[in-house]
Amino acid sequence: MKVLIAAGGTGGHIYPGIAVANEVMSRDAESEVLFVGTARGLEKKIVPDNGYQLSLINSAGLKNVGVVGKIKGLSVLPKSFLEARKIIRQFRPHVVVGAGGYVSGPVLLMAAIMGVPTLVMDSNALPGFTNRQLARFVDRAALTFEEAVPFFGKKAVVTGNPVRKEFFEIPEKKRGEVLQILIFGGSQGARAINNAMADALPLLEPHAEKLAITHQTGEADFERIRDAYASSKFSADIRPFISDIFVEFGKADLIICRAGATTCAELSAAGKASIMVPFPGAADNHQQKNAEALQNAHAAKMILQKDLTPEILASQIIAYSQDPESITRMEAEARKLSRPNAAAAAVDIIEELKHSV
Repeated sequence: MKVLIAAGGTGGHIYPGIAVANEVMSRDAESEVLFVGTARGLEKKIVPDNGYQLSLINSAGLKNVGVVGKIKGLSVLPKSFLEARKIIRQFRPHVVVGAGGYVSGPVLLMAAIMGVPTLVMDSNALPGFTNRQLARFVDRAALTFEEAVPFFGKKAVVTGNPVRKEFFEIPEKKRGEVLQILIFGGSQGARAINNAMADALPLLEPHAEKLAITHQTGEADFERIRDAYASSKFSADIRPFISDIFVEFGKADLIICRAGATTCAELSAAGKASIMVPFPGAADNHQQKNAEALQNAHAAKMILQKDLTPEILASQIIAYSQDPESITRMEAEARKLSRPNAAAAAVDIIEELKHSV
């Protein structure tokens, strides 16, 4: 089977595509998977790091970009369609999958025009702008939330958000004397979390011997945050990007992070306790809704960004370090929310589409 996957921008779009690609290859090693993205997104690093080929096209967003950005995005569209058509003609996929990001739009639409079966994947209760526009053109939709079904009607199947199997294979961690903390703000970092943690370090120094920190900062804040730790009593592991993040999940007792759909799915798959700081600028405030769902299930603690002070963050970390049983309880509740068969369900749909032609 030959599958073309369009995915771009952030890890939240790319990693579910990787999970689906891995499932395709696990079923038949003779299959071929090709990713399509842009030169500006993290797919340039993530896709090759995971062993897949990546073809690039020109594409730009049309939502929340202002008038100038919208004009630029529209002007690029004809080139996007032509480049997508060329890739589809050369690769000749059985099925084209849109895993998210604005690159999905021209690739899926061109595939539909060319008569190639299409599957769109959406991880939010309210589907993204591009996917809402694509709803009438695609053949099937693999969704995470029941609330998204009305946008796709009979084309919709609720599969859950595909997560790489490595997260499900993480064993339950025994609590030790030192609280292992993993901090990441999504694949590109989160300045609000970075700043709050840097400013919380002096408050946490009396507990430094009981805390071990790994912090993914994103490229933009790396040097500044690294220097903040260097000036403290912490000998932390500071990196701009962690490609094998599931390894760090395995080591962590507590994770401090955003609340994107893929992050939530990975936390549930791994059964990890978390302090979630939802990104307030997320479309339709979906990250806060995600975090609230986990908090209501007693699987996470939510701190809104407007309330994220160094004092509050430090007090939460200290409280969890002094009450390790609360972490164990959160882990158990997080694990109950996992959907281990999401990637398999998505590939089942892909195989159905292949055989429908």
